[in-house]
Amino acid sequence: MRSYGHMAKAAGIALALAALTAGCTSVRDHRGYLIDQTLLDSVQPGIDNRLSVEKTLGRPTFVSQFGEKDYYYISQTVKTPPFRRPQTSEQTVLRVRFDPAGNVVGVDKRGMEQVARINPNGDTTPTLGRHRGLLEDLFGNIGQVGASGMGSPGGPTGPGPNGS
Repeated sequence: MRSYGHMAKAAGIALALAALTAGCTSVRDHRGYLIDQTLLDSVQPGIDNRLSVEKTLGRPTFVSQFGEKDYYYISQTVKTPPFRRPQTSEQTVLRVRFDPAGNVVGVDKRGMEQVARINPNGDTTPTLGRHRGLLEDLFGNIGQVGASGMGSPGGPTGPGPNGS
């Protein structure tokens, strides 16, 4: 009877450990356009136009704002480790270029090599100009407000806002 209790306790511990480790796995999530290579291969430069590309690939993720109105299709796979921020593990940017008449000129496909990793510089944003302290911020304008043009109404600065 004693060994049965020991086995039940060991099974309970094993079950608890399995439950804990299952909660510590990364979550994978797909965001954006789902790229179908067969559909992508069917878009041909010189044959297709904007309308046929939209019918084949669907509406683009976004359209360029400058120059020719190129179509962009963005696809991302994001991993979220436990207790941490999501990180992009895979990314594909599909660009369909058009000529001024709206016909396909080319199809470009880029991956993670185009992703820029930016690390912020702490909690402050560096700026140009003077570095003022707290007291200068609080009392810096004393004597500055209304100092020029103080005199009689209608003096060198002209009439006030009420016409006097």
